[in-house]
Amino acid sequence: MTDKLKLARACAEAMWAGDTASQRLGMKIEEMRPGYARLSMHITRDMVNGRDNCHGGIIFTLADSSFGYACNSHNQYAVAVGCNIDFLAPGNVGDLLVATALEQGRVGRTGVYDVRIENQNGALVATFRGKSVTVKGHRVEASDQ
Repeated sequence: MTDKLKLARACAEAMWAGDTASQRLGMKIEEMRPGYARLSMHITRDMVNGRDNCHGGIIFTLADSSFGYACNSHNQYAVAVGCNIDFLAPGNVGDLLVATALEQGRVGRTGVYDVRIENQNGALVATFRGKSVTVKGHRVEASDQ
């Protein structure tokens, strides 16, 4: 395992320890690499709207969490400065949604990340683009890596 991969995973572990929102929604970190994160979540009855589809805000939250892990994988604190989502298909109770975030580029303090949200059959549910900016601080200390 490379040092950058170890660092990305250590950053994810440190972030996960305080990420009660993602934990309470039942999200799981499936894979972490530098500039990449894949998170999953099962849709439960508590997550549906009046049309019996997964609430868009829940899908957005999964995408945002995946984006957050990807942009924090380089051991610099990063925060979102903008993001948008396009919903393409509904999520249903029992579906497993998988959000895969991929870094498109980082220049200076700014990063751009695309996220694909798919169901268990690989059908595209939504696409998300997030823009991040790094701020002071590091996720893990050198001795924790």
